[in-house]
Amino acid sequence: MSSNSMQDSSKSHVHDLFENIAPKYDKMNDIMSFRQHKTWRKKTMQLMDVKSGQTALDLCCGTCDWTIDLAKASGTGNIVGLDFSEQMLAVGKRKVAAAGLSDQIKLVQGNAMELPFADNSFDFVTIGFGLRNVPDYKQVVSEMLRVVKPGGKIVCLDMSKPQAQPFKSIYYFYFEKIVPLLGKAFAKQFAAYKWLPDSLQLFLDAKELKALFEEAGSKNVYVKNFFFGIAALHIGQK
Repeated sequence: MSSNSMQDSSKSHVHDLFENIAPKYDKMNDIMSFRQHKTWRKKTMQLMDVKSGQTALDLCCGTCDWTIDLAKASGTGNIVGLDFSEQMLAVGKRKVAAAGLSDQIKLVQGNAMELPFADNSFDFVTIGFGLRNVPDYKQVVSEMLRVVKPGGKIVCLDMSKPQAQPFKSIYYFYFEKIVPLLGKAFAKQFAAYKWLPDSLQLFLDAKELKALFEEAGSKNVYVKNFFFGIAALHIGQK
Protein backbone atom coordinates (compact mmCIF):
# COMPACT_ATOMS: atom_id res chain seq x y z
CA MET A 1 0.00 0.00 0.00
CA SER A 2 1.34 3.44 -0.90
CA SER A 3 1.95 6.10 1.77
CA ASN A 4 -0.93 8.17 0.34
CA SER A 5 -3.29 5.20 0.56
CA MET A 6 -2.19 4.56 4.14
CA GLN A 7 -2.83 8.22 5.02
CA ASP A 8 -6.26 8.12 3.40
CA SER A 9 -7.13 4.96 5.34
CA SER A 10 -5.93 6.50 8.59
CA LYS A 11 -7.88 9.72 8.00
CA SER A 12 -11.04 7.76 7.23
CA HIS A 13 -10.65 5.66 10.37
CA VAL A 14 -10.09 8.67 12.64
CA HIS A 15 -12.91 10.63 10.96
CA ASP A 16 -15.39 7.80 11.58
CA LEU A 17 -14.16 7.49 15.17
CA PHE A 18 -14.86 11.13 16.01
CA GLU A 19 -18.16 11.14 14.16
CA ASN A 20 -19.26 8.29 16.45
CA ILE A 21 -18.04 9.69 19.77
CA ALA A 22 -19.15 13.31 19.22
CA PRO A 23 -22.26 13.17 21.48
CA LYS A 24 -20.21 11.83 24.42
CA TYR A 25 -16.91 13.59 23.68
CA ASP A 26 -17.13 16.30 26.36
CA LYS A 27 -18.29 13.91 29.06
CA MET A 28 -15.50 11.44 28.28
CA ASN A 29 -12.84 14.16 28.33
CA ASP A 30 -13.95 15.14 31.83
CA ILE A 31 -13.91 11.52 32.98
CA MET A 32 -10.58 10.52 31.40
CA SER A 33 -8.64 13.56 32.58
CA PHE A 34 -10.47 14.03 35.90
CA ARG A 35 -11.45 17.44 34.43
CA GLN A 36 -7.79 18.46 34.31
CA HIS A 37 -8.01 19.32 30.59
CA LYS A 38 -9.94 22.44 31.58
CA THR A 39 -7.24 23.48 34.04
CA TRP A 40 -4.54 22.94 31.40
CA ARG A 41 -6.43 25.02 28.85
CA LYS A 42 -7.02 27.82 31.38
CA LYS A 43 -3.28 27.97 32.12
CA THR A 44 -2.56 27.93 28.38
CA MET A 45 -4.88 30.88 27.82
CA GLN A 46 -3.11 32.81 30.58
CA LEU A 47 0.26 32.20 28.92
CA MET A 48 -1.09 33.15 25.48
CA ASP A 49 -2.33 36.50 26.81
CA VAL A 50 -4.83 37.13 24.00
CA LYS A 51 -5.48 40.85 23.53
CA SER A 52 -8.76 42.53 22.62
CA GLY A 53 -9.46 42.32 18.90
CA GLN A 54 -6.87 39.65 18.11
CA THR A 55 -7.82 36.88 15.72
CA ALA A 56 -7.39 33.12 16.08
CA LEU A 57 -7.83 29.86 14.22
CA ASP A 58 -8.58 26.82 16.37
CA LEU A 59 -7.69 23.59 14.53
CA CYS A 60 -9.31 20.25 15.34
CA CYS A 61 -11.71 22.41 17.34
CA GLY A 62 -14.04 19.52 18.13
CA THR A 63 -16.91 20.71 20.27
CA CYS A 64 -15.42 24.24 20.45
CA ASP A 65 -14.46 24.68 24.11
CA TRP A 66 -11.14 26.31 23.22
CA THR A 67 -12.72 28.20 20.32
CA ILE A 68 -15.18 29.78 22.73
CA ASP A 69 -12.41 30.65 25.21
CA LEU A 70 -10.49 32.39 22.42
CA ALA A 71 -13.54 34.41 21.40
CA LYS A 72 -14.24 35.52 24.96
CA ALA A 73 -10.59 36.53 25.46
CA SER A 74 -10.49 38.50 22.20
CA GLY A 75 -13.84 40.13 22.71
CA THR A 76 -14.13 41.50 19.17
CA GLY A 77 -11.62 39.57 17.07
CA ASN A 78 -12.76 37.09 14.44
CA ILE A 79 -12.30 33.49 15.57
CA VAL A 80 -12.44 30.44 13.28
CA GLY A 81 -12.86 26.85 14.41
CA LEU A 82 -11.93 24.10 11.95
CA ASP A 83 -12.59 20.38 12.25
CA PHE A 84 -13.04 17.52 9.80
CA SER A 85 -15.91 15.94 11.76
CA GLU A 86 -19.39 17.19 10.87
CA GLN A 87 -20.85 15.70 14.04
CA MET A 88 -18.26 17.34 16.31
CA LEU A 89 -18.91 20.68 14.63
CA ALA A 90 -22.67 20.22 15.08
CA VAL A 91 -22.16 19.87 18.83
CA GLY A 92 -19.79 22.84 18.78
CA LYS A 93 -22.23 25.00 16.84
CA ARG A 94 -24.88 24.51 19.51
CA LYS A 95 -22.39 25.48 22.25
CA VAL A 96 -21.27 28.58 20.32
CA ALA A 97 -24.90 29.65 19.90
CA ALA A 98 -25.63 29.06 23.58
CA ALA A 99 -22.65 31.28 24.46
CA GLY A 100 -24.03 34.05 22.22
CA LEU A 101 -20.93 34.00 20.01
CA SER A 102 -22.35 32.94 16.63
CA ASP A 103 -21.52 36.34 15.09
CA GLN A 104 -17.90 36.22 16.25
CA ILE A 105 -17.07 32.56 15.63
CA LYS A 106 -17.07 30.94 12.21
CA LEU A 107 -16.97 27.13 12.05
CA VAL A 108 -15.43 25.42 9.04
CA GLN A 109 -15.32 21.74 8.07
CA GLY A 110 -11.84 21.15 6.70
CA ASN A 111 -8.47 19.40 6.76
CA ALA A 112 -5.80 20.64 9.18
CA MET A 113 -3.10 19.51 6.72
CA GLU A 114 -4.51 21.71 3.90
CA LEU A 115 -5.86 24.88 5.48
CA PRO A 116 -8.22 26.95 3.29
CA PHE A 117 -6.78 30.26 4.47
CA ALA A 118 -4.31 32.78 3.09
CA ASP A 119 -0.81 33.23 4.47
CA ASN A 120 -0.42 35.51 7.50
CA SER A 121 -4.13 35.54 8.41
CA PHE A 122 -4.30 35.05 12.21
CA ASP A 123 -2.65 36.30 15.39
CA PHE A 124 -2.89 32.82 16.94
CA VAL A 125 -3.34 29.31 15.57
CA THR A 126 -4.18 26.66 18.17
CA ILE A 127 -4.66 22.91 18.18
CA GLY A 128 -5.92 21.15 21.30
CA PHE A 129 -5.70 17.38 21.73
CA GLY A 130 -5.79 16.94 17.96
CA LEU A 131 -2.26 16.89 16.60
CA ARG A 132 -1.63 13.28 17.58
CA ASN A 133 -4.66 12.22 15.50
CA VAL A 134 -3.45 13.61 12.17
CA PRO A 135 -1.42 11.52 9.66
CA ASP A 136 1.40 14.09 9.29
CA TYR A 137 2.33 16.17 12.34
CA LYS A 138 4.92 18.31 10.58
CA GLN A 139 2.54 19.18 7.74
CA VAL A 140 0.00 20.51 10.24
CA VAL A 141 2.61 22.54 12.14
CA SER A 142 3.90 23.94 8.84
CA GLU A 143 0.37 24.94 7.84
CA MET A 144 -0.14 26.57 11.25
CA LEU A 145 3.00 28.63 10.68
CA ARG A 146 1.92 29.53 7.15
CA VAL A 147 -1.40 31.06 8.17
CA VAL A 148 -0.26 32.78 11.37
CA LYS A 149 0.94 36.38 11.09
CA PRO A 150 4.63 37.29 11.46
CA GLY A 151 5.21 37.61 15.20
CA GLY A 152 2.08 35.56 15.86
CA LYS A 153 2.03 32.32 17.82
CA ILE A 154 1.13 28.70 17.15
CA VAL A 155 -0.05 26.77 20.19
CA CYS A 156 -0.40 23.02 20.73
CA LEU A 157 -1.87 21.44 23.85
CA ASP A 158 -1.97 17.65 23.77
CA MET A 159 -1.38 14.46 25.69
CA SER A 160 2.28 13.58 26.11
CA LYS A 161 4.56 10.86 27.46
CA PRO A 162 5.66 10.99 31.10
CA GLN A 163 9.19 9.70 31.62
CA ALA A 164 9.64 9.21 35.37
CA GLN A 165 8.95 5.84 36.94
CA PRO A 166 6.86 4.52 38.59
CA PHE A 167 4.37 7.14 37.38
CA LYS A 168 5.08 6.28 33.72
CA SER A 169 3.99 2.65 34.18
CA ILE A 170 0.91 3.59 36.18
CA TYR A 171 -0.11 6.15 33.57
CA TYR A 172 0.27 3.79 30.61
CA PHE A 173 -1.67 1.09 32.44
CA TYR A 174 -4.51 3.57 33.03
CA PHE A 175 -4.49 4.92 29.48
CA GLU A 176 -4.16 1.56 27.74
CA LYS A 177 -6.30 -0.66 29.97
CA ILE A 178 -8.74 1.52 31.90
CA VAL A 179 -9.60 4.26 29.38
CA PRO A 180 -11.07 1.84 26.78
CA LEU A 181 -13.23 0.32 29.53
CA LEU A 182 -14.42 3.80 30.54
CA GLY A 183 -15.23 4.44 26.88
CA LYS A 184 -17.26 1.25 26.74
CA ALA A 185 -19.09 2.02 29.99
CA PHE A 186 -19.88 5.71 29.47
CA ALA A 187 -19.87 6.18 25.69
CA LYS A 188 -20.58 2.64 24.42
CA GLN A 189 -17.43 3.01 22.30
CA PHE A 190 -14.70 0.56 23.30
CA ALA A 191 -12.91 0.56 19.92
CA ALA A 192 -12.81 4.36 19.72
CA TYR A 193 -11.25 4.73 23.14
CA LYS A 194 -8.81 1.93 22.35
CA TRP A 195 -7.58 4.08 19.43
CA LEU A 196 -6.75 7.04 21.68
CA PRO A 197 -4.09 5.17 23.71
CA ASP A 198 -2.75 3.75 20.44
CA SER A 199 -2.44 7.27 19.01
CA LEU A 200 -0.44 8.34 22.06
CA GLN A 201 2.00 5.47 21.57
CA LEU A 202 2.73 6.75 18.06
CA PHE A 203 2.91 10.40 19.12
CA LEU A 204 6.01 12.47 19.88
CA ASP A 205 7.20 13.20 23.38
CA ALA A 206 7.57 16.83 24.49
CA LYS A 207 11.22 17.15 23.40
CA GLU A 208 10.54 15.58 20.00
CA LEU A 209 7.57 17.87 19.40
CA LYS A 210 9.67 20.92 20.31
CA ALA A 211 12.24 19.78 17.75
CA LEU A 212 9.49 19.39 15.13
CA PHE A 213 8.25 22.94 15.83
CA GLU A 214 11.80 24.23 15.30
CA GLU A 215 12.34 22.14 12.19
CA ALA A 216 9.14 23.56 10.70
CA GLY A 217 10.50 27.06 11.23
CA SER A 218 9.03 28.14 14.59
CA LYS A 219 11.12 30.38 16.84
CA ASN A 220 11.39 30.77 20.63
CA VAL A 221 9.53 27.51 21.31
CA TYR A 222 8.19 27.39 24.86
CA VAL A 223 7.33 24.03 26.44
CA LYS A 224 5.37 23.37 29.63
CA ASN A 225 4.57 19.92 30.99
CA PHE A 226 1.44 19.31 33.02
CA PHE A 227 1.01 16.77 35.84
CA PHE A 228 4.27 14.80 35.58
CA GLY A 229 4.24 15.10 31.80
CA ILE A 230 0.93 13.45 30.88
CA ALA A 231 0.11 16.58 28.85
CA ALA A 232 2.36 19.16 27.24
CA LEU A 233 1.96 22.70 25.95
CA HIS A 234 4.08 24.01 23.07
CA ILE A 235 4.02 27.67 22.00
CA GLY A 236 6.06 28.74 18.99
CA GLN A 237 6.45 32.10 17.30
CA LYS A 238 6.61 32.99 13.61
